This record gives sequence, structure tokens and C-alpha cells, in this order.
Amino acid sequence: MVVYNNPVVLQRADPWVLKVGDEYYFTGSDPEYNTIAIRHASSINELQAAPETVVWRKHESGPMSKYIWAPELHRVNDAWYIYFAAAEREFEESGLPTHRMYVLENKDDDPTSDHWEEKGQIKTPIDSFSLDATTEVIDGVQYLIWAQKDPAIAGNSNLYIAAMENPWTLAGDPVMLSKPEYDWECVDFLVNEGPAVLRHGEDIYIAYSASGTGVPYAVGLLSAKHGSDLLDPKSWVKSPVPVFKTCEKNGQYGPGHNSFVKAEDGVTDLMIYHARNYTEIKGDPLFDPNRHARVGVVRWTEAGPDFGVPEPDVVWSPSTTEVLPADGGPQAGTKL
Repeated sequence: MVVYNNPVVLQRADPWVLKVGDEYYFTGSDPEYNTIAIRHASSINELQAAPETVVWRKHESGPMSKYIWAPELHRVNDAWYIYFAAAEREFEESGLPTHRMYVLENKDDDPTSDHWEEKGQIKTPIDSFSLDATTEVIDGVQYLIWAQKDPAIAGNSNLYIAAMENPWTLAGDPVMLSKPEYDWECVDFLVNEGPAVLRHGEDIYIAYSASGTGVPYAVGLLSAKHGSDLLDPKSWVKSPVPVFKTCEKNGQYGPGHNSFVKAEDGVTDLMIYHARNYTEIKGDPLFDPNRHARVGVVRWTEAGPDFGVPEPDVVWSPSTTEVLPADGGPQAGTKL
């Protein structure tokens, strides 16, 4: 089993890793929230040093001009797609962001080419704050799962699912799968966001993140059986407790907004997530750049996935909030 050098990529929150063939493709939120970039390597430990290619930049004005958040790279029907959230204006007086969800498409074999096309906004029935779109094709149906504000429901965002007509258009009305309701989902803010699909045998899981983005941030879990109606909320079971959370003993705080990928052995499931290694955050946690990408091994039990606890850092990470170069600088990768 590979030993992972946590953190595996510095200052990239909301990490998304996609394995295509034997290559790992990585993207995540740039700490300055103004670009979308992709790096790739043949192993996860090599991602930090891998060259990063900016494939899209925010607009100077208009709907995609502020706060580019949580890009995800997907491969659907032999094309590449990036799902991301962007805003046109600053946060509302209530503190709620103003993002909507957008899609980019690239039909080249290489996703780092400069042939990305903007497919526009993913329109939902409610025109409101929405973000963290992810997608999964199950039995030939492409589903979109995302977080969105419903003005009739207290809090920042709930989780929704819908079938898709094509990779940028919903095929039907969304169905709400989860809303913040347990105490651990409602610390600082009432949040369900960052969904990610994990499949194992006949089981389908959606991990998601809850509460404010600082120390309280934690991962929850929904589960359904393969073959059930995934658009029926009754098909899904929600864990009443977080399945992955802060571990003070290991110096890891606020883990969340994860993705899943197979390890180098092609069998082991890995959770790629972000977390900080300190609790003293100055100002809004969203603008602290030190949410680093990390890796954990998913262990399977009769009860389902066991995510364990966030592992301690084994390589250097910055002690200031200065934004680092993409390769992490000269100390990146050095053992503690």
C-alpha cells in the first residue's frame, strides 16, 4: 500500500481527483478564486510537483467574474467537463454568497489543452445561490447532485439531485435529498454542500460537507441501493452522525469537501479532502488559503465505508497565509 505524503497538494481547497487510465488529474479552488487549473501525474504523491495548467480564467465582469469555487473535472461521453460555481457580485448583506453553477466542455483527448468551451449556467427552477455541482452516470443515466438555497428553508444550502438531458441541462425537476437538521450540520451556518459519489458493490453513497468552513466543518453520508429510484428521497438513508470530522490528536481541523478515487493498485478507495492544521483563523475562513488537499484510505465494513480520522501531516506546510506558487515552493514535499 502506498504511503501518502499528506498534505499532497498545498493550498488547494475543495480538491477533486479523477483517475483516467493510469493518470491522476487534479483540480481545486485556487486560493485567489480567479482561475481553474489542472495538473496531472502518474501517482498522487507526485501531484504537488506536477506542472499546473490554467485552463480558464474568471471574466472581468458579469456572472462569472467573482469567486470561482470548487471546480470538478469529469469525463462523460468521451468529452471532458468542468463544473464550477461563480458569482457576479459580492455576498449579500445576510452573508449568503451569490454563486450560480456553470459548465465548461473540452472534446480534446488532453484536458489541459486550450479548447475549453463555456456551455453556460446550469439552470434550476429556483434562481438562487447554488454551487458544488457533481455528476455521476448510473445505469446510463447522468445525474447532477448539488447544493442550493431554497428561500423557504432556513440555512445556506440543501442537497439536490436531478437527471440530466445533457451535461449542462437538467432533464427534470430537482429532488431534495438532505437539509441541515442535526446539530453538527448547523454550527456557524446551516450548510449541506460538497456532494461526492462513492460506489461499492450494490451500494451508492453521497458524502457531503456540513456547517461553517472552519473547525466545525465535517462530512456526512447518504446511502442508497443500486437499482432503487435515486430520484426518490425515500431511497436514501442519512447518517445521523458525521462520518469524518476534526481530529485534534492529529492536528487536523475542519476536514471536508472531498472527492473519491481509486488508489494506484486500482482497488483501494481513497478519499481526497481538505483540512487545516491550525485553529486560529484570522477573518473569514473562506479567505484563509491553508486548506490543503489530503488523502485518506476508505476501509469497508459490513456496515459500509469507514473513513477513519484525518491523518497527521508528514510533510511541510506553510505557517503563514502567504499564497504559495503552484508547486508549493522550495520546501514543498520536505518531510517533517
